[in-house]
Formats: sequence, C-alpha cells, structure tokens
Amino acid sequence: MRALAEFIMRGRMQATLVVVGSAALPLLFWLSAAASCLVLLRRGLGDAIGILAWAMLPALVWWYFGEPRTLLVLLGSLGLALMLRAGQSWVRVLLGSLALGLVFSVVLGAVFREPIAGLAAELNKLMPQMLDGVYQQLPVDERARLESLIAPVLTGLMAALLQIVSLLCLMLGRYWQAALYNPGGFGREFRVLRLPPVLAFGLLAAMLLGPNLGVELAMLTPLCSVPLAFAGLALLHGLGLSRFWLVGLYVTLLLFMQLVYPLLVAMAIVDSLIDFRGRQARNNGAGPANGEG
Repeated sequence: MRALAEFIMRGRMQATLVVVGSAALPLLFWLSAAASCLVLLRRGLGDAIGILAWAMLPALVWWYFGEPRTLLVLLGSLGLALMLRAGQSWVRVLLGSLALGLVFSVVLGAVFREPIAGLAAELNKLMPQMLDGVYQQLPVDERARLESLIAPVLTGLMAALLQIVSLLCLMLGRYWQAALYNPGGFGREFRVLRLPPVLAFGLLAAMLLGPNLGVELAMLTPLCSVPLAFAGLALLHGLGLSRFWLVGLYVTLLLFMQLVYPLLVAMAIVDSLIDFRGRQARNNGAGPANGEG
C-alpha cells in the first residue's frame, strides 16, 4: 500500500490515473476516495482541485446510471478531509460524519425509495415470524408504528454504511500521508481519540429517542452509532493491544458484527466517563519519582 501511495504522490498524471481509474471500476470506488483524500491532505484544495475534478467524472457517470454511492463517498470523504486539513480534531471529524450521514440518508431515500419500500414490505411480512409470540401480543397501533419504522431504519443503515466507508477512506488517506511524510503520526492521532461525555451521551440519547420523536428520525439510530463505534476502536488501539488481538478483533467484527459493534459503542460511552487510557497512563507512571526510587 505504501508503494501505491508513493506512486500517487509522484506527480499529477499518476494521481489522476489512480483516482479516475479506480472510480471507474465498480468495486474500487473506495480506493479513488482514499487517493483523493491523500492528494487533498498533502497538497491542499488549491493544488488538488484539478485532479479531484477528473475523479468526479466517472462518479457522475455512475450516478447517471443509478449508482450514487461512488459520488457520495468521494464527496463525503473529501469534505471530511477538508476538516482534517483545516486543523479540526478527529472528534469533530466524527461529528461531521454524522451530518454527512444525514445527507446520505436524504439522497438514498430519494434515489432508492422504491427498492427500500419493497424491502420494508417484505420485512413486514416476516415480522410475525421474526418476533414469534411477541408480535401477536402487541396492540394494533404498536404494530403499525413498528412497521412504519422499518423503511427509515433501512435508509439509515445504508447511509451509515456509506458514512463508515467515507471515514475509512479518509483514514486510509491519512495513514498514507503519515507513512510517507510523518511515520507513526496517524497511529498517535487515532489512539488518543476519545469522545467527551456530553457528546457521547448526546449521541446515545439521539439513538434511543430518535424513533420516539418521529418516524423519519429512526434513521438517527444507526447514524449516531458510527462515531461511537470508531471511538470504541480507538480505545482498543490506545490500550496497547498486541497485533494478534487487534487482528482477531477485526476478524470477529466482520464475522459477528451484530454482537461486536454494539459492544464497541458501549465501550466508547463508558470510556467517555472513565478514560481508561488516562488511568492506564497514570498507573504506569505511579509511584515516587516515576518508579525510580
């Protein structure tokens, strides 16, 4: 991956080739977004605008054929990269990703309205089987409300996935930048990422209360979980786990996401109050003269 980053930064032609070529391929749009973030973070918007404009062309073509995700991830990751280059903290970048997720929800809800409605209808038919016994005991109005929440939640899940991909593309671009010009810089940034208690509990409140405040606000539940999940990952990296355990964590996350993901969210909320890394640092440095006597 470092060799690819070196090739991207070798010149404008090489960078344009990577961002345009990868954006034109269906499964490599994330590479185009990451490469664009690297160029923007290193050179700034003024120098990178020509390269980024070329990257938009295949993304716009995909949009024309009914696939908006390439353009959404590209623009989303670049917007977050602008925040990071302007000196904003990773906490604010994660908060910015929430606003990005809301935009994604609106666009996806408009473009994929019929497929989402069809999938929601199929899930409604399966609801009695999935909630065997419980569903039949619910009042009629509660059943209707539960069914009305499915489409917004599906939209929010799709938007949250693009929100996650946009953040990952930005992180890959930042990792490349650090590998080339500031070795270890991204790791130090990510390991100290911690959400303040007010923000962590505000996100939790939005996750829990959103569906009760309005049907459409149910999409906030998956969107607000994304910053918390990334903060949970930062916590585990910051605690100094070995490479073996970190690899096991990501493999487990991929295989059992429905179990591990909520655990990451919960860990981030608890860490916002307790500050495990701060306690670990104080314990490691405890004792007179920092352990020297």
